[in-house]
Amino acid sequence: MIHGVLRAGHYAAGSGRSIAESYPFAALPLAAGPREGRAIVSYFAMPFAHGARIEIENDSGRSIDAFYYFVDYIELVSLPPDLGRFHAWYNHALTGALPEGENEWAVLGPQGKNVTGDRNYLFADIVGKGHYVGVNYYVDNPSVMWYGEGDDMFFIDGERWPPSLHGTGTEDYFNTSWSPNVLFQHPFFGHARVNGGTGWLGRTHVYRFHMTDPVYFDKSLRFSIEHGHDNNLTLDLSSVAYWYQTEPHAKFPPLPSRAARKPMPPIGEVDIHLWRDAWRKAHGSGSQLWGNEKPER
Repeated sequence: MIHGVLRAGHYAAGSGRSIAESYPFAALPLAAGPREGRAIVSYFAMPFAHGARIEIENDSGRSIDAFYYFVDYIELVSLPPDLGRFHAWYNHALTGALPEGENEWAVLGPQGKNVTGDRNYLFADIVGKGHYVGVNYYVDNPSVMWYGEGDDMFFIDGERWPPSLHGTGTEDYFNTSWSPNVLFQHPFFGHARVNGGTGWLGRTHVYRFHMTDPVYFDKSLRFSIEHGHDNNLTLDLSSVAYWYQTEPHAKFPPLPSRAARKPMPPIGEVDIHLWRDAWRKAHGSGSQLWGNEKPER
C-alpha cells in the first residue's frame, strides 16, 4: 500500500496569484518527464501480499480534461514474511527565525548552537523496523542569503542527542558542495529546480535517494534538518520522504488541505526595492547611499 504522496518535479497549486508549476525531473526511482514534467513516473518497488489499492484525487480546484495511466505489477508465488512495505510521507512548514534574527553566516553577531534538534524541520518520524531510502526537499527562500547551513540529523532507534548520523550542512547531505545554485540531476541526488536569480532567493528543489546506502532502523527513525544554522531562518519548506518498513506503521497525521499546502507568494524586485527604501530612511535618506554603509557608532 502507498501511504502519502510521491510528488516529483512539482510545486503545489494555490488560489489567487499563480504559483503552481511543474518541470522535468530525472532520478532513478522517480521522474517527471516531458512535456513540462507532466508525465509522473515511479519505479519504487511496492510489494503487497493480499491486495493493493491506488487512488488518484483531483485537488486542483478545476476539472481534469485528460488523464491516463499505466500500472505494472508482477505476480509471485510468495513473499518473505518480513518484507517491508513502501511508505511515503509529505510535510510542509513555515519555519520561524530566532529572536535575535536571521543570523546566517554570523552577519548579525555571534551564532549559537543547536544541541537538541527539537526545532528542526521534520522529514520523517517513523515507528517500526525498516530502512529509509530518500527524500524530495523543496525550499522557498524569501531572502538572497544562503539557506543551506542546516545540518541533517538521523535519530535511530530512540537515541538521544547527539544523533549517530549528524551531517555538516544541507548541501553536504544532498551530495553537493559550496552553496550550489545550478541545475544538476544524478540518478541518486541533485538540484531539479533552482531560482536562477539573485543569490538564493526563491524556490529550490533538491533530492537524494539512498538506493545503495539505505539508513536501517530496528525500532524507530526520526530524520530532520535545520532551517539554517541553529534553525535561524524563516523558510517555506516541504518534503516527501520515502522508506520501507514492516507493518503495522504508526498512524500518519492527516494530509494538509490544499490551502494549507499553498506556497508563500514569491518575493520580487518590488519587495526588495521597498526593503532598500526602508534601509535608506533608517540611514538618513542621503542621496548617494549605496547600500552597505555601516552606521556610525
